[in-house]
Amino acid sequence: MIPRLRSLTQWTLLVPVLAVVLLALTWGRNLPGAVVALVTVILAGSVLAAVHHAEVVAHRVGEPFGSLVLAIAVTIIEVALIVTLMVDGGDKSSTLARDTVFAAVMITCNGVVGLCLLVGSLRHGTAVFNPEGTGAALATVATLATLSLVLPTFTTSKPGPEFSGVQLTFAAVTSLVLYGLFVATQTVRHRDYFLPITRQGEVITADDHAAAPSARTAWISLGLLGLALVGVVGLAKGVSPTIESGVEAAGLHHAVVGVIIALLVLLPETIAALRSARRDRVQTSLNLALGSAMASIGLTIPAVALASVWLSGPLVLGLGSTHMLLLALTVVVSSLTVVPGRATPLQGGVHLVLFAVYLELAINP
Repeated sequence: MIPRLRSLTQWTLLVPVLAVVLLALTWGRNLPGAVVALVTVILAGSVLAAVHHAEVVAHRVGEPFGSLVLAIAVTIIEVALIVTLMVDGGDKSSTLARDTVFAAVMITCNGVVGLCLLVGSLRHGTAVFNPEGTGAALATVATLATLSLVLPTFTTSKPGPEFSGVQLTFAAVTSLVLYGLFVATQTVRHRDYFLPITRQGEVITADDHAAAPSARTAWISLGLLGLALVGVVGLAKGVSPTIESGVEAAGLHHAVVGVIIALLVLLPETIAALRSARRDRVQTSLNLALGSAMASIGLTIPAVALASVWLSGPLVLGLGSTHMLLLALTVVVSSLTVVPGRATPLQGGVHLVLFAVYLELAINP
């Protein structure tokens, strides 16, 4: 057993470094089929390594800080990728930030939440969580999504679903303030609201299944987590032309490319959330899912607002009517899921159906 654990640890140490080296060798180049296959294998390994190191850090710092570390780390790198693609893409990337943020919201709030509720309830009878903390997270996500993705469709200061410069600045500052306020609530003032609970409603302050790793181990894992996430996002960008060609050859809508990239980028959080749900720590799963959606909006909008200073093309943030309806339905269903503080497989199935609807609309808008 010990040699197996040791080999696993060595594997998770090696893959992030290989991912970054491979990224440096392939960045900005047209990749042949064999190299794409290698990149895909290393990409999958980087996802698993990122999950491993995130769990090490989370075990050291405890919840909800562990969920916050992974959510912010993934989102910062995702934002860097979005801004890079916008700089390179010109006018054709005007909807990239909107599409990516909305994809992140749908994937996390319906796909990840639905899977975790389904897995947790099937494995343990019902999935239990703290409605106070989860409700606060959902309210923040709904507010950020409405301010950043819905309001631009109805403003009149600028033609089209765009903010004016003043409105964009206000939206960016508001997003940062709301996200900062939530983080302070989650980690300081009302930390207990975001900790896992027992079926009797008692807060679980610590896991007693294993001793916490040392500070040195946690710092090493934090650094390797960053390398792994850089590898995930960078290699995903590297294989995106191949994905694009495959989507076009299949006759699918171009928006499918953004969905696939978003799914790849969010894989580490998805796997970590599912593992928590299997351990009957559904609150941790919801922290990861809703925290990722919140960070995606709260950090992306300020970043693209700043980038718009030197970007020449338009910045389209407003959703169309179909996606606004789907967002509204997601908020209503999520609210009904959160209120009782426990969920059955039915709630998980409802969220997964909404996620399937989103994917269908991405393929056939």
